[in-house]
Amino acid sequence: MNKSLSRKVKGSNNWKKAKLKLSRLHMKIGNIRKDALHKLTNHLVCEYDIIGIEDLNVNGMSKNHKLAGSILDMGFYEFKRQLEYKALIAGVKIVQADRFYPSSKLCSRCNHKKIDLNLSDRVYCCSNCGSIIDRDLNAAINLKNFAVGFTVKACGDAVRPK
Repeated sequence: MNKSLSRKVKGSNNWKKAKLKLSRLHMKIGNIRKDALHKLTNHLVCEYDIIGIEDLNVNGMSKNHKLAGSILDMGFYEFKRQLEYKALIAGVKIVQADRFYPSSKLCSRCNHKKIDLNLSDRVYCCSNCGSIIDRDLNAAINLKNFAVGFTVKACGDAVRPK
């Protein structure tokens, strides 16, 4: 579509038609993304009582040219915003782990922290207990344990149990 538009004479009727076609395509893609985000956040809020999310350094991750496009297409801020307002309406608790919480580096079985973990390591192998698990699944289990580990006091403040 962009190529087709760039080959037209700027300002001509065919250029205007190609520009309209391209803008419709962009609008359609944007609407598909919005719909998917709304459906996902709605499903999460309807399905779970506690939702654990992680504060990520999106700005830092987007500097990696191999990951930047995928990360920026996800719309993490919009996902978090929708999740928060829908959770507030539904009475669902959202627990956010700060960006320095080692969700990928902790073993979900024995809580041993692995110091040397590269982004290319897609499987987490614990040197302490010998557990072998997918890295993303391990991080998800750790975030679940982090969220469930919070207890709500009478005043509504979340505190980590000791």
